[in-house]
Amino acid sequence: MEILWVLMALLMLGFVLGPLVLRRRRGIEQVPPGHPDAADPANYGFVRQEELDIRMPGPDQDLLDVLDLVQRTQDHRAAAQLLAGTGAGGELRWQRVQAFAGAASLELQQRPGGVGETPGGQWLRVWRAEQPKDAGGAAVHAEFLVQQAWRTATPGTDDFRIIMEEARAACGEAALLAPGDPVPYIVELSVARGLGYPRAEFEQLWLKILDRAPNHMGAHLAALHYWCEKWHGSRELAYSFAEAAAARAPRGSLLAAMPLFAVFEHLPEVNLVAGFYQSQVVTKAVHGALHAVHSARADDPMLAHVRHLLIFFLVRSERWAEAMGQLTHADGHVGALPWTLSPDPAAEFAVYRALAVAGYEANGGSPATLRH
Repeated sequence: MEILWVLMALLMLGFVLGPLVLRRRRGIEQVPPGHPDAADPANYGFVRQEELDIRMPGPDQDLLDVLDLVQRTQDHRAAAQLLAGTGAGGELRWQRVQAFAGAASLELQQRPGGVGETPGGQWLRVWRAEQPKDAGGAAVHAEFLVQQAWRTATPGTDDFRIIMEEARAACGEAALLAPGDPVPYIVELSVARGLGYPRAEFEQLWLKILDRAPNHMGAHLAALHYWCEKWHGSRELAYSFAEAAAARAPRGSLLAAMPLFAVFEHLPEVNLVAGFYQSQVVTKAVHGALHAVHSARADDPMLAHVRHLLIFFLVRSERWAEAMGQLTHADGHVGALPWTLSPDPAAEFAVYRALAVAGYEANGGSPATLRH
């Protein structure tokens, strides 16, 4: 079970970000004002590294309870009930679809089945067989196929394309069962990236999502990858997409943080620019994300995602007090970017947290001065 959750953390938000490891790709220079070991994060009430929850970016106890029950009993009904009670069109439904699909995919990887052995994830197959008209099960199945393609095949190969084409068909079936739900189309965004949809076709897909959920943060993050330089776009196209989303974001929307994700996706392999993290482009993106966080609802399911990325940039920018402010809200759950790009997300997060504490204290901060 523990191994399953470790792997599952790498799949959350339902899109694959590539095999690059954060420390290798953006290797942090350990040059804080004081060694991390000089300050103890425990003094601030932070969770010990070995107790950090890497399963998801923030708490969702209902999901954890249902996943535990489903995997223990191999009975899908609790999952079906949870999704049926999760509002269509919202961020939470998308995250839960990803979680159920990821659990089934990883079970299958661990137990592929054989003579006399039931393959892992059998509960999802039974779900689809017993409730073929259930929109939640159809969406989970489509996302399961997407994750299987990324997990078991190499993009560009026949095997990859065959699975992705099956996923594309499954997205269409799921969409028919829930005409107003954007989730099947959000799942298809990953298919579009994997199969390399022409831009006109991708934009038609994107319009279907905007018609149903114009301010869906998870959808925007999934679409951003298509426009990135490493896939089918460029730095300029990705920045333009992110900035346009931020510009039309209504008050309280986390879409104002989109430029920060675009900057993250285009960080240089090796940073040769002194003061890069204090540059105008980074500072502006961080400012937008901070504004989004301060304006968002406390229960926004995407809030933790933005806080975790802010911690990365604030530490790298040596904005220690602001990093500590985000840590007081995000500490405890670390299943989010950028930590999930590391083979040990908890250790990666703990390094940045220790740097923040050390920098904060080197500049006169203490547990007594930290606002919660």
